[in-house]
Amino acid sequence: MRVTNQVNHFGYKVHSIEGEERVVIGVVGVGDVTACLESIEAMPQVENVDAHFPRHTNLSARISQEKTLIRVNGTVIGGDEFVVIAGPCSVESEEQILRSAEGVAKAGAKLLRGGAFKPRTSPYDFQGMEEEGLKLFSKRRRKRLVLGIVTEVMSDRDVDLVAYYADVLQIARATCRTSCC
Repeated sequence: MRVTNQVNHFGYKVHSIEGEERVVIGVVGVGDVTACLESIEAMPQVENVDAHFPRHTNLSARISQEKTLIRVNGTVIGGDEFVVIAGPCSVESEEQILRSAEGVAKAGAKLLRGGAFKPRTSPYDFQGMEEEGLKLFSKRRRKRLVLGIVTEVMSDRDVDLVAYYADVLQIARATCRTSCC
């Protein structure tokens, strides 16, 4: 609590992740954080201060040595079994997604991945089928193809919609502007 108060005193926001053995505190804000970090580092309850995280640091790995396991339709991702997720880059038709699901299942993959939303640099390029594409995943379920569904979320506005149809939400990078993925 004292560390959080100190960070707030300097005008920064705190994002903490509490583990069983330690707490990792992320300090978010703009400007020179040197004075804030030095004051926190001097506190007796602080083990370490690291001001230079790589761009996509897995903070949960810093507080827990246990693997993260994700259970999807009876499949465990992150466990001892190698799990294959496969499918088309984008969902383009009912026939395509059903044939893809059959091929993916026959090949031994456990999850079907297909993009319903597609980022493109040109408004004239294929943008994805959006909700209609998501609905095609439901038809795959009716055909008794028991595969988990993975698809991307391109905007926070679409999280609830995508979560309704998919088992796993893939978070798309906001900077992705290629025509290949």
